[in-house]
Amino acid sequence: MPARLQPRDRQPRRGGGRVIFGRKGPDESDTSGVIDEQVRRAPKALLHDHLDGGLRPQTIVEIADQIGYAALPAKDAESLGAWFRESADSGSLVRYLETFDHTLAVMQTAEGLKRVARESVLDLAADGVVYAESRYAPEQHLSEGLSLEDVVEAVNAGFREGEEQAAKAGTPIRVTALLTAMRHAAKSTEIAELAVRYRDQGVAGFDIAGAEAGFPPTRHLDAFEYLRRENAHFTIHAGEAFGLPSIWEAIQWCGADRLGHGVRIVDDIVVNDKAFGDDVAAAVVADTDDVHLGRLAAYVRDTRIPLEMCPSSNVQTGAAESVALHPISLLKRLRFRVTVNTDNRLMSGTSMSREMGLLVQDAGWTMEDLRWVTINAMKSAFIPFEERLAIIEGVVKPGYAALEG
Repeated sequence: MPARLQPRDRQPRRGGGRVIFGRKGPDESDTSGVIDEQVRRAPKALLHDHLDGGLRPQTIVEIADQIGYAALPAKDAESLGAWFRESADSGSLVRYLETFDHTLAVMQTAEGLKRVARESVLDLAADGVVYAESRYAPEQHLSEGLSLEDVVEAVNAGFREGEEQAAKAGTPIRVTALLTAMRHAAKSTEIAELAVRYRDQGVAGFDIAGAEAGFPPTRHLDAFEYLRRENAHFTIHAGEAFGLPSIWEAIQWCGADRLGHGVRIVDDIVVNDKAFGDDVAAAVVADTDDVHLGRLAAYVRDTRIPLEMCPSSNVQTGAAESVALHPISLLKRLRFRVTVNTDNRLMSGTSMSREMGLLVQDAGWTMEDLRWVTINAMKSAFIPFEERLAIIEGVVKPGYAALEG
């Protein structure tokens, strides 16, 4: 069982007599027609994407063959890709967790890590992503004898190769890494120190991930205090499977710069004197004058804490009923600093174009909305101000202006 996902990560909801994590509505099961050319061409910024959740099925098959890994559930890329998506949508936690057993298994050598990192960059660039932060947990790639430093250097080398190849292909992209520590483990300070050591060599920040329930952010205060002393950036997975206490601790105790997911902030929002969850369909389209923010929600909005939201993933895990009913639309209209992300592209069968296309098709978003969240993401990126500004002014704004012409 991969450490990043534990049974308590998922807060399943019950329906039809069985436990389910999420379900795709009929309008989300077929993406044909969703990704029109305008959305595909739009420049995109991605802050929340797991490297071990975005492999090409063909790459998994080929590396597995090279290293003698015989446990794949399918032997050809097409069948394997379908298996990943079906497992993520199955409603079975065991099957969902099993998907990461297979991706991590082929990411235990320097060569494998380098290839996966390079291909991830190329796939994102081909999708119109111009800036991305890709996160992974170095501690999960040590089973074949690599050191933590070996892992970081292999991934960084793959990212640089991918950037060079993407630039030659006419799709330039900037990619940095976020080093993740597992919430259930005791390596967070060591990984934080690793992130600081490599921050001038392609590592932009730090993250903790894994089960929220039972593993609060405050278990890792030493790591966060160290990062603050070092003026280093970090985000925290919070408010996905667990609720407001996770968000509150991440912000007020740990000092998170951003929130990974953060979708449960809606638990602190009242719409027409009702909790958001009492009537989601009405809440997502409510007049903002009819919305009341609790103290924590108001603080998150007032201080412009970025929310790394992942619509398709949240539907799969039951954090949202559908993309159409995802809280991101209300939070956008309330001017929270929301961003759109992919989470695990392989498991969700998604891309940034697909996430944006679904928001346009199912939630009524406009190209101006997409431009706004893209600028939000760039403002929130863990790279220096001058670099953020250069991408906003030199790439994002001109790119959207060209689409309007």
